[in-house]
Amino acid sequence: MPHYLGIDSSTQSLSAVAIDVEPGPGGAGPAGPARRRVVAEASINFDQELPQYGARNGVLPNPDPKVAHSPPLLWADALDRIFPKLKELGVDLSRVRAIAGSGQQHGSVYLKKGAAEALARLDPARPLVEGIRGIFSRASSPIWMDSSTTRECREIEASVGGSGDAEGRALAKLTGSRAFERFTGPQIRKFYRESPGGYAETDRIHLVSSFMATLLSGTHATIDPGDGAGMNLMDLARKTWAKAALDATAPGLEAKLPPVRESWTVVGPVSSYFVKRHGLSKDARVVVWSGDNPCSLIGVGLVKPGRIAISLGTSDTLFGFMPAPVVDEAGEGHVFGAPTGHYMSLICFKNGSLAREKVRDAYQMGWREFDEALRATRPGNGGAVLLPWFDPEITPNVLEPGVRRYALDARDGPRNVRAVVEGQMAAMFLHSKWMGVKTETIYATGGAAANREILQIMADIHGAEVYQFPVGKSAALGAALRAHHADRKAGGQEPAWDDVVAGFAEPIRESRIAPRPQYAALYRDFVDLYRTCEDHARHRATERARALEEFRKRNES
Repeated sequence: MPHYLGIDSSTQSLSAVAIDVEPGPGGAGPAGPARRRVVAEASINFDQELPQYGARNGVLPNPDPKVAHSPPLLWADALDRIFPKLKELGVDLSRVRAIAGSGQQHGSVYLKKGAAEALARLDPARPLVEGIRGIFSRASSPIWMDSSTTRECREIEASVGGSGDAEGRALAKLTGSRAFERFTGPQIRKFYRESPGGYAETDRIHLVSSFMATLLSGTHATIDPGDGAGMNLMDLARKTWAKAALDATAPGLEAKLPPVRESWTVVGPVSSYFVKRHGLSKDARVVVWSGDNPCSLIGVGLVKPGRIAISLGTSDTLFGFMPAPVVDEAGEGHVFGAPTGHYMSLICFKNGSLAREKVRDAYQMGWREFDEALRATRPGNGGAVLLPWFDPEITPNVLEPGVRRYALDARDGPRNVRAVVEGQMAAMFLHSKWMGVKTETIYATGGAAANREILQIMADIHGAEVYQFPVGKSAALGAALRAHHADRKAGGQEPAWDDVVAGFAEPIRESRIAPRPQYAALYRDFVDLYRTCEDHARHRATERARALEEFRKRNES
């Protein structure tokens, strides 16, 4: 039975999921059900297993809280180490027919001329990192947590939409999102402005996803529309690079970018380095990688309208299938390409699991005590509100971090625990209204989705049923399913996505958590209260940020 492998390069770890799909006597689908199973899951935690790179929670320490970079060598080293882990779990790597992957969105990797040649010369007897140390024109990679490009965002928006387009509507209509600090286009513009020599030396700019696919295939990989849309550089409707956005970002940029290709594109066979070093088949296909959010869309089976998923990871994200692009008028949400060839809506909250961990640690709790605090406190928390902006927030756009408490004593651990969770769920509810969908079912994924106390609050505030998934690594699973889809398509088939995800992307029916009707009115009032507190805090933060920007402009010279 052939294996399909999905790899997810996230902020704090690299994970892999291997699956089997064996068609029944009538082929896959209703006429002949396929046998489907997850063969193995493996993971490498960056901080625990690769501490030599100096990252904390996968991010390099920086005195400026707005700057967030990671070392690309860390990701490459983890990729080299994941295959022995899979072997230890009994995976026969020679049976892998196709590999696809997901990368944390918006992160960018900068390579010198000759990088492909260096990959072709790799010695399989030596670790991957030893052969690629000299290929980078930039030692570190800005990632999605970086919020240091406000100036570049405004410059790009003004160039695309004119000086009167203060909300970046023209850019959002063109690319699916207004300019966001973490997006790749503003990050490239900052690199060009601050290091023109480094930019000139750069021959190819990859995303995390296309960089990892490049390592696997030994040739420059393409970018798919799901990950390309997270750059402020792609024409969302045409799925090609948008000239106006490129020109607004940096000179000669198109020549430095890989082309955009559909998500089922086969980059090529796996590199001989991985064949000889790890025993992969020379016929195994490398499929274009995508972003973690588009891959998670497939991993939780959102291949048609009607449901949403919430991923509770390093960041919290809310996303759903979208047949045609509908852009958020408020400029907070995003529209990306979906691996199905359609689109997906997404909202990202930077202060996700790390915010919950900071509250937990502040009161010297473990996760068991955290759960007990949720059980011991009452829904609505007596009107206590916490805005958990430990780091600059993406949704809503808050550049100056700082926790805000309303009617909440900082010394009261249990109520602060409930407040951080209720605040996060209220923010998701409020900022997802632009999608225009009445949510009836939520698929919960990510590490914190194992916590049923958190999921109960999610169900109550959204007024929707919540289901857990048997495989927590939804991005890696989605990548494996994309590998299966692309392999069948390359073989001349036209596999239906319903068939591709069947048997894998199925919630645990017994895990159903229903909203409690006795708290419906209370939580409607709580959401209104949260909105009032958020508006108050955002107004003050906006005034401070505006004054700081004016000060910097006046004193730049």
